[in-house]
Amino acid sequence: MATPFIIDAVRTPMGRGRPNGALAQIHPVELLAETLKAIVARTRIDPGMVDDVLTGCVSQCGEQYNNIGRMALLAAGFPTHVPATTIERKCGSSQQAVHFAAQGIASGAYDLVIACGIESMSRIPLGSARMGKDIFGPTLNAAYAPGFVTQGVSAELVAAKWGISREEMDLYSAESHRRADAVRTSGGFADEIHAVKTDDGIVAQDETIRPGTTAEALAALQPSFVDEELSRRYPQISWSVTAGNSSQITDGASAMLLASEAAAEKLGLKPRARFVAFDVVGDDPLMMLTAPIPATRRVLSKANMAIEDIDHVEVNEAFASVPLAWAREFPIDRAKLNPRGGAIALGHPLGASGIRLMTTMLNGLEQSGGRYGLQTMCEGGGMANATIIERI
Repeated sequence: MATPFIIDAVRTPMGRGRPNGALAQIHPVELLAETLKAIVARTRIDPGMVDDVLTGCVSQCGEQYNNIGRMALLAAGFPTHVPATTIERKCGSSQQAVHFAAQGIASGAYDLVIACGIESMSRIPLGSARMGKDIFGPTLNAAYAPGFVTQGVSAELVAAKWGISREEMDLYSAESHRRADAVRTSGGFADEIHAVKTDDGIVAQDETIRPGTTAEALAALQPSFVDEELSRRYPQISWSVTAGNSSQITDGASAMLLASEAAAEKLGLKPRARFVAFDVVGDDPLMMLTAPIPATRRVLSKANMAIEDIDHVEVNEAFASVPLAWAREFPIDRAKLNPRGGAIALGHPLGASGIRLMTTMLNGLEQSGGRYGLQTMCEGGGMANATIIERI
């Protein structure tokens, strides 16, 4: 089997997902096209040699409809013979794109492939693709009676199950902003961000980081998902999840170039990392956000590694209770968990987040001198991807 390598990875700055956000004026096809042009420019490849472009995108409707990966590569000036497909595995969509890309190289189907992701949540709000009152059907509704809940309520159930307090979540969230701001201030994100030109100027830094965020300030925010009926159904819920201890609605794109060893040697490409192991797993769809825990166990087993062997861990901060519950299960130095901040500070542009996390992790490993990184993300419906990479 061929060995897949990460050659390079890049992302846009993270823009706040609202009408006046820094990237809100940019059509998602254009935003992804800018990122594709950036990965080509950084690696100096001939885009006509790319075997496929695999794109993560969650809300595939409106401006993100019509196989946005194909539209973006054409907008980026790729030759028309380069194909693309668009993948939807909820929040892990672009992490799954990376898995498919690496697996394609390992199988011999690809030599050179781009995995990428996009979500313009300002222009295509979360839930835009949902049509109809009943999206589950009678069989599924009956099997999981008394019914599914939103991810915010699932985050409350996770907090209740693992005994995570509001104070702990707010402290964790303030620390996410502090860590992200420290990396930004030191220039640590510079190698991974491709500045984007807008009508208002150049966006070169993440808009989402809020320096000076404190747990005391976050404690003043009201819970976001309070529901009287659900309080009766789930009396264990304390209603502690707020906008401040949840990921931010965000606009952004990301891209990664992968190559086989033979292609890297032929083209003079210097690999930055190799893949050690992959996993994807389903878990309880009602709790929904717990799958990173079994996914981590399985990917470590596949790699014949222990959590102590990992130097950098990215557990997507969809809600603060997710990485905090994960940390209850794995005895790891908290300094290794989301050490550069996470989605609470950097935002969560759904389809782009998987590669955004991996890009941040790769740069973090290089800057810290770490060897192994583990990434996992909770996904709607109760799933999670997990990846272990080794810095070269």
